[in-house]
Amino acid sequence: MVEFKSYAPGTFCWVDLATTDAEGAKKFYTNLFDWTATDVPAGEAGTYTMLEKAGKNVCALYQIPAEMQHSGPPYWLSYVAVENVDDSTAQAQALGGQVLQPPCDVMESGRMSLLQDPTGAVFALWQPGQHMGADLVNEPNTFCWNELQTKDLAAATDFYTKLFGWTTHSSKNALGGDYTEFQRAGNSGAGMIEIQPDWGEVPPNWVVYFAVEDCDATLKKAQNLGGRADMTPIEIPDVGRFVILQDPQGGYFTIIEMSEQSATA
Repeated sequence: MVEFKSYAPGTFCWVDLATTDAEGAKKFYTNLFDWTATDVPAGEAGTYTMLEKAGKNVCALYQIPAEMQHSGPPYWLSYVAVENVDDSTAQAQALGGQVLQPPCDVMESGRMSLLQDPTGAVFALWQPGQHMGADLVNEPNTFCWNELQTKDLAAATDFYTKLFGWTTHSSKNALGGDYTEFQRAGNSGAGMIEIQPDWGEVPPNWVVYFAVEDCDATLKKAQNLGGRADMTPIEIPDVGRFVILQDPQGGYFTIIEMSEQSATA
């Protein structure tokens, strides 16, 4: 078990789920990933449920207020660590991003803002206070990757490389198309892929990947718990085996069984 104590600026540090049924989602995810759940009072926001592995925080979920549930389906949100959320928010806006929620304090936990990149994908910035992010990542039953699906690779590349100082590395995806890896200090920390016409009405979005020990067994478990998959698992040579899932409330996420080479890289 590798426990994180801090995250460098420009690193994905946290993910949480906004859902229409917190109790139902809690039951699904705790059973699927063997997590435990701890409800934390969040003032006017209600309850924020911390999801834990071996007593360590790995992610969270919360109930979307009834008056906002018409705005869209449940979704996982990815957070990027920054030194100063106010400065980074202003920079994002200058680069063509939209501020959906201006910087605000989250009690003593930290300070955040909610942004939409120029291509339409939503993500959050996080300036840590008492909460620096996930205690555990990159191991089974924790998040291990964040992937941007977008219709404008050039605009997204320009925005994120200037905002976070990321560099890019090109490779091939599982279907033989182009795949962009966003890198920080020479290490890949996220990916980007172009939304294809045959995917249907998929809006630009950041996808969260959770590592699992056995992709097929976890898929079957998710289906037994009320989840669904509209695809069969795909094998990526030297990377792993993955499948996109939808939880019973409609939230999408991806599970991946890392290959031996990838897990030890």
